[in-house]
Amino acid sequence: MRKTWLIFSQAVTVAVAVLFVIATLKPDWLQRRQVSGLPAGISINAVQPASLGSATALNAPNSYSAAAKRATPAVVSITASRAPPRNPHGSDPWFQFFFGDRQRQMQQEQQIGLGSGVIVSPDGYLLTNNHVIDGADEIEVQLADGRRARAKVVGTDPETDVAVLKITLDKLPVITFGSTDMLQVGDVVLAIGNPFGVGQTVTSGIVSALGRNQLGINTFENFIQTDAAINPGNSGGALVDANGNLLGINTAIYSRSGGNLGIGFAIPVSTAQLVMDGLIRNGHVTRGWIGVEPRDLTPEIAETFNLPIKEGVLITGVLQEGPASAGGLRPGDVVVKVAGTPVINTSQLLTAVAALKPQTPAVIGVQRGDRALELKVTVAQRPKTLPRRGEPR
Repeated sequence: MRKTWLIFSQAVTVAVAVLFVIATLKPDWLQRRQVSGLPAGISINAVQPASLGSATALNAPNSYSAAAKRATPAVVSITASRAPPRNPHGSDPWFQFFFGDRQRQMQQEQQIGLGSGVIVSPDGYLLTNNHVIDGADEIEVQLADGRRARAKVVGTDPETDVAVLKITLDKLPVITFGSTDMLQVGDVVLAIGNPFGVGQTVTSGIVSALGRNQLGINTFENFIQTDAAINPGNSGGALVDANGNLLGINTAIYSRSGGNLGIGFAIPVSTAQLVMDGLIRNGHVTRGWIGVEPRDLTPEIAETFNLPIKEGVLITGVLQEGPASAGGLRPGDVVVKVAGTPVINTSQLLTAVAALKPQTPAVIGVQRGDRALELKVTVAQRPKTLPRRGEPR
């Protein structure tokens, strides 16, 4: 028995020694050993964590660093400044004697506005919000790489709160346009901008809702709602998807304190592109107009007028000799379609009409009592002045 135990212990000692020598001199022999239960072709080192900076690490399921690295170079910080009004008594010697130092100090002071923007063209075109640069005398853009440039205003569209700027620099980073056609509630998005002037910041969240309107922010509203943190200074920045493609321009937040509460709104990139093209090409945005006063159709109104429909836009007024009047539209009609596009509220009617090309006919589907009609209306160009509430649209 003793002899058998001695042989066994010597064999174990030799086996351990051989294993130690192999592990020291040829460790790859052990790493290449097939692991039981794994499919053929997958080895131990194939399931090790990817090294920092590798493609696998950048595209890890829980990381959006690749999207951030792709989009952030094209997102800029914008400083808009406006000189204070000049005092009419500034040249008066007595005024200068008593208030000279204070006057010079006031002239040096400027009203500063901070925001963000997105470079969308190698030619230097930028998208931002109109309210970021509204009334500014001087606009400075700072890129993520530290370069600075003065920006020129190409055009603004207060009705969508979109503005287009242009800078002149070489080798500009450009963001890639995404598509909102397949965007769904729950999709991951990143908000990139310069909140509170602290520097470029990336926050993440999801799409909380689509097609938000009737918020009273802009005339034309079709917002993407997100819970990605958006704060003052993020206005004009980028809302991108998980691949770094531009989905929208961050424009507003719902907040009682001025800070983020998880309810932010972005202008869809499809809207921003249309506005940008019009501003670059014509210096303004061309929209359709038919001259009506609309109101949402409520169940109570539908019941009062014994209407067979429950959704649509009630026409409460028609501009005399306007396009709608000439096409036969009357007060009391309920618009249900514009050029084949269903409309169920005032915001949708306004957007659908605005998308029509001026000086061209369009079929307007209406419900007049118990009759469904199709009226042909020749669309006019929307007036440039922003209409007040209750004026014909």
